[in-house]
Amino acid sequence: MSVRATGRAPDELRPLTIETDVNRYAEGSCLVRAGGTHVLCLASVENRVPQFLYGKGEGWVTAEYAMLPRATSERTTRERAGSRPSGRTYEIQRLIGRALRAVVDRRQIGERTITVDCDVLQADGGTRCAAITGGFVALALAIDRLGGERGFRGRPLLDTVAAVSCGIVAGEALLDLAYEEDSAAEVDFNVVRTGSRRYVELQGTAEQAPFARDRLDELLDLADRGLDRLDLAQREALGERLPRLLGEDVA
Repeated sequence: MSVRATGRAPDELRPLTIETDVNRYAEGSCLVRAGGTHVLCLASVENRVPQFLYGKGEGWVTAEYAMLPRATSERTTRERAGSRPSGRTYEIQRLIGRALRAVVDRRQIGERTITVDCDVLQADGGTRCAAITGGFVALALAIDRLGGERGFRGRPLLDTVAAVSCGIVAGEALLDLAYEEDSAAEVDFNVVRTGSRRYVELQGTAEQAPFARDRLDELLDLADRGLDRLDLAQREALGERLPRLLGEDVA
């Protein structure tokens, strides 16, 4: 295999760290660093649900996403509270929410809303993927804290969930694209998948010429290898709390 300009192999993730409990107030919090992309994820629990869930005995999980004005090389205008987010922001926060809801038994959390705020402190590609990967950790911490207060009759988490980018750059399939690679990609993919290897969402685009089915299979195989490593990193960050939430036998 060839080596990328940064020294990484094509199937190598950027250096990843997940630091938990970084905020004293949020029920769940973590700071995820994937190379030059740093995302702060905070999960907040509120004793209310959207109107369409009143009296149904189940909770809601949602997400908000934002980039700090100087998360990129040039300052961007801050999106104001109360105004409709940009199309990109709206799309990303809906993606994060869908990914997190896919692995939560909402009846177990009762009529509560858990909001996961994902704020990009520094961006170097793959911000939505880092937000999902870190957002799950923050969510799991919040649910664990909720369980410590009220207990659960079943398992509140059905699985883990993480996301990774991949793409074709100069004809070669690469995992976990940094910004310079992403901006030059001929094909760009984001893959959201559970720890049990079931897909939540695939987002793929041919930026230049259309691509063949065998290249799609190549990218999915590449993403799977990265997602297996991300699942392991999430498990290491959460420690003994995660098996408890998943109802796994830890004996």
